[in-house]
This record gives sequence, C-alpha cells and structure tokens, in this order.
Amino acid sequence: MDRKLASEFPQELLNLFDLYVHGDIDRRAFLDGAQKFAVGGVTATMLYESLAPNYAWAQQVPKDDKRISVENISVDSPLGHGSIKGHFAKPAGKLPAVLVIHENRGLNPYIEDVARRVATENFIAFAPDGLTSAGGYPGNDEAGGKLFQGVDKQKMAEDFIAAARWLKARPDCNGKVGVVGFCFGGGMSNTLAVRMGADLSAAAPYYGGQAPAADVPKIKAPLLLHYASLDTRINGNWPAYEEALKANKANYTMHMYEGTNHGFHNDTTPRYDKAAAELSWKRTMDFFNKYLRG
Repeated sequence: MDRKLASEFPQELLNLFDLYVHGDIDRRAFLDGAQKFAVGGVTATMLYESLAPNYAWAQQVPKDDKRISVENISVDSPLGHGSIKGHFAKPAGKLPAVLVIHENRGLNPYIEDVARRVATENFIAFAPDGLTSAGGYPGNDEAGGKLFQGVDKQKMAEDFIAAARWLKARPDCNGKVGVVGFCFGGGMSNTLAVRMGADLSAAAPYYGGQAPAADVPKIKAPLLLHYASLDTRINGNWPAYEEALKANKANYTMHMYEGTNHGFHNDTTPRYDKAAAELSWKRTMDFFNKYLRG
C-alpha cells in the first residue's frame, strides 16, 4: 500500500481516528463515524486500513546494522511488575544513555527502530515494553491498544523508572540518562522528569500529556517539548504547564509544529509529517548531545 499524506484526508476524519487510537471510541464507532467520508467506492474499512500503521515503512536502521549491537533483554522492576522486557541497542564505548518510550500500543516495530536510530547517534538506547506484564506487544497495534488499557499504569510507570535507573547505572554509561517518548511515552517522559528529579539529565516528550502543575517544582532536567498544532486534545493543557514551568524557572524549550497532527513523528501512518519529524529529531539529538555528553 502506498503511503498517503494527512492532507489527503479530511481533518475531521483524522480527529476521529485520534479518538479511536486513544481509546475514546472503539473500532465500530470509528467505522460508523467514517461512513460519511466513504465515497467513490471507498469503504469505511478501507479508510481505517489506510490510516492504520504499516510497519514496512518504519525501518530506517535494520537490526543487523554494523554500527550497533542489538538484543532483547529484561530489566528487574521490583516496584513495578517485577521485570520489564525491551529492545536494547548500543554502539561500542562508554556513552550516555537514552530511554525510548512507546505510544499506547506497546513496543511496536516503529519504536524498536527509533531505539536503533538513537544508538546510531552514538547513545546507548533502551526501549522497554510496557506490555511486558500482559505478555508483551502482541504483533499488531489494535490488540496492543486493548492490552494496554488493562495494565496497571502506576506499576507501568515504576517499570519505566526502573529501566531508566538501570541504564544510568550500567558500567558502559557515562552516568547520564535522557528520555524521549511519543504520545503516551511523551506523557511518561514528563512523569519521569518529575519522579527522577536530578537523576534524569534531559527529557524530550513528543505530544505528551503534561505533568500536574503541583509536581513541576520536582523537575530538574532540561525539557525539549514537541507539540503538533492540530493536536487540540493535548495542547489544551499546555498553557497551564508552561505557566508552572516559568514560575519554577524550569529549563524548557517548546516547539509547536504548524499544520501537523498528533503522531507526526511516527513514519508508519499518514499522520507522519516528514519535515516536522526530521526537524524535531535533529533538535532532539542536538539537545541530548548538549545535556548528556558533558
């Protein structure tokens, strides 16, 4: 299937799909709502399939890339679900580390590839699977989304914190760890900034839910925040978050990518925006180079 662009779909349909992706409506409700856009021989099911991820598009760094070593590992998480599995990638040497946190579907091939992309930028990278306690990412996003809804979110947060602390303590880490996350992972990146305080050296959330204003004083890490201008669901809470960040003299930079949808970095769906994805990624790597290598 050829990749379509977000501009080829009505924004109302993209917003409807966003509600489906985030569990606000089920697949049947999406198909019912999409019916009004099913014209000219195109069915609602065809619209769904054209908006769903195609992981053949995601691979930028193959698992056998000679620049890095790759393995799937498990990390102890005594305060969470006991352990959390994930995709680990690193080049040779003693280096800073980056935790890569997935969307609300679990550790799918897109996020595994993002971890390998981070590793090719000369960082140790680990992408944990928040669905470990439910058997792991099941192989498709629809099933992953259903499993995700049933996982204890407090324990899942502890799993990600355990993974970050494990990275930081590795003998091949320089002692500095950052986090980048997307959608749910963006919100979890803000959570880690609160929970880890000065133990986290940098956080780069993509279109993620904001930390409560009352928790902002606990944030010590520099923040690089990426938002999509059409993502009204997430952006509505930005003004209060910014006010709290300013009040607490937090080190933060926010970029709003005009004309983009939630998920613009995810290169497996039509919501992907190549220009915004590439610019935001360069900014993120520059940010990590600045705060994790010193």
